[in-house]
Amino acid sequence: MRGDAEERAVEVGRYIVQHGTTVRATAAVFGVSKSTVWKDQTRLRRQNPALWREVQRVLQKNKAERHLRGGEATRRKFLRMSGSHPPDRP
Repeated sequence: MRGDAEERAVEVGRYIVQHGTTVRATAAVFGVSKSTVWKDQTRLRRQNPALWREVQRVLQKNKAERHLRGGEATRRKFLRMSGSHPPDRP
């Protein structure tokens, strides 16, 4: 199991950097829990510090933007409930 977990940690790290995904979205893609993704990042810190730093940059960016994503989701929810459709945004 140890070899598989370490390999997964690197795969998860590369995926996060390449796609800029959140921990939740990454967990869904790999079929693991959010806790497992965080544990993998701990492994990655010891195993590949350079990749870990890149992953941390992405995760910090996602953390800084999460209030915006949440607000956008709420706005769309209420527009759907009222029967209006939100304008497309990039």
